[in-house]
Amino acid sequence: MAKGYWVSVYRVIKDTEKLAAYNELARVAVQAGGGRLLSLDGRVTPYEHGVAERTILIEFDSFEQAVATRESAAYQEALAALDDAVERDFRVVEGLG
Repeated sequence: MAKGYWVSVYRVIKDTEKLAAYNELARVAVQAGGGRLLSLDGRVTPYEHGVAERTILIEFDSFEQAVATRESAAYQEALAALDDAVERDFRVVEGLG
């Protein structure tokens, strides 16, 4: 079964307090969904139109698990806390078999 990944690249952080509240709630939601944090604020070398900002990579045992966690009530609560505090590119990606 192919793994699933959350890839999130933050272009702009407008409110660090809201982001901190989101981080705590999202951490709990991700752990409950079986996610494993692989990268948090590590070094980034952007190419083409990329940005060298905060980048998060989280691995799940399956793509379906990654999507289900994103849609979970716990993660929706985290998103509500985040509100408009950031501009980011967030996607769920299926890994290779």
